[in-house]
Amino acid sequence: MIPPPEGYLGAEGRLGSGPSPELVAAGYRLEVADAAILHEGLCLADLGHVLELAESGVVPRAAAAALCRELLDFRATDPAAFPYDPAYGDAYNSRERELERRLGTKAGWLPTGRTRREAGRIAIRLALRERLLALHDAVAGWTDVLARRSEELAGALWNDTTYLQPAQPSSFGHYLAGFAEPGVRNLDRIRRCYRLVNQSPAGSGGVGGTPIPVDRSRMAARLGFEQPTAHIRDGMWSGDPMIDCGVAAMQSALAVDRLAEDLEIFASPQFGYVTLGGSSSRASVLLPQKRNPYALAVIRGGCGTLIGKTTGLMVTQRTPSARTDNWLYLYGEVVGATELATRLVSLATEVIGSLEVDVANLAAAAGTNFTNATDLADRLVLDQGVDYRTAYRVVARAVAEAVRAGEERVTTTRLAEAVRSAGMEPGRTDPTMAAPDTEDVAAIVASRNSIGGSAPHRVLEHCASVSLRVRDSLEWAAASKIAQDAAVESLLAEAGALAEGQASDRGGSRAGPGNRLS
Repeated sequence: MIPPPEGYLGAEGRLGSGPSPELVAAGYRLEVADAAILHEGLCLADLGHVLELAESGVVPRAAAAALCRELLDFRATDPAAFPYDPAYGDAYNSRERELERRLGTKAGWLPTGRTRREAGRIAIRLALRERLLALHDAVAGWTDVLARRSEELAGALWNDTTYLQPAQPSSFGHYLAGFAEPGVRNLDRIRRCYRLVNQSPAGSGGVGGTPIPVDRSRMAARLGFEQPTAHIRDGMWSGDPMIDCGVAAMQSALAVDRLAEDLEIFASPQFGYVTLGGSSSRASVLLPQKRNPYALAVIRGGCGTLIGKTTGLMVTQRTPSARTDNWLYLYGEVVGATELATRLVSLATEVIGSLEVDVANLAAAAGTNFTNATDLADRLVLDQGVDYRTAYRVVARAVAEAVRAGEERVTTTRLAEAVRSAGMEPGRTDPTMAAPDTEDVAAIVASRNSIGGSAPHRVLEHCASVSLRVRDSLEWAAASKIAQDAAVESLLAEAGALAEGQASDRGGSRAGPGNRLS
């Protein structure tokens, strides 16, 4: 065992000794590693708590003012320069020790009516609010650039694929717009997570509240939260809102990963559909001709990492209630997940914005590999009055015969032979129905005229809808940012006024840190 550190609370109670080096290395050091993430939020949580205790008449004005001065000074200190020491456990303990070193017994007013856990729960929610808004803006940017590129390529013909096999003629704009819609859903997911996080644990006390006369609604408003958590024990111990944030981050990265997976294939010379911009690529050290799509590898690897992180977070929740192990790894991991997702989505936005699409190459392949076969079967249904399964078999027979003959498309004669072989009578219109060739692909694509279809005007219609929903979500994010910043500014001003007023009462012996806020 290492000797009890100076001011180590356990040495005065039941523990009687300091933590073992192994406990510090495996547990406490992990907690202190989150200090940089929680530092700002801990300062705000502490200030809000002091102001509430002062307003409730619990803490003497002189002690409240002294606490505000030091906590404002804490906030102005770079977390890397603050004396966070893993020997004392989590970040809160180091802060309490430093306050006691500076203020003596006045520091003892801060833990009145709350656990250190409460401060940490507030701090992680404040930290996540900022990062969720950053992730939201990144996803909005990704979705918006997809809508813009989809508009540009609404008429760019190509052979769409399933299982990477030629399927049907479509437009590359319609293909890209299919990735914008998940972007909008991810904006909704992030907004929902923000609402879950934007609830205040302040004033929770232990597990069922505190007899200290604090107003939880007032405390929530001071910190810019929408409302207090509805149930104290749940708000203190349930990690599912944080898990939802991790899932939303993972889903945001997964949406861009799916496109990155395709683009890595489409960028290969064997396809030659797209070329990544130079800013998204990396040269080979050995092979002078190589143009490696490095950004796509970063996105794919990062998404895999996020899936692992999120899975790990969910597994840690399988504990009895009111335990530490479901939170021990949560703070750093969920914040790291949102930050990683933000970087990956931002990178993907740059990739799409600078992506070069070979429209001519796409068009040259459009309609090849018998991708008009479904249209031929549909026309048999409409013009011959036969059921689709019969029409399917007739066209499949015609395609098979064309392949065996080395032909690259179903000719009029070939289709007529298949119709006759099926024993079909001439229909209401010309039974030969010439197969559309490459020049007719645009008409095939234009015929996909239902809502969400590949007809160019439907693609443009969808892009306009996406842009409208993105704009609405950005307005929400801007309003949320303004509201939370205004609350923090008001909190700091209130704390600064209390600190400065007490300094003036003492003849201005010390300038309050509130004077330095800017």
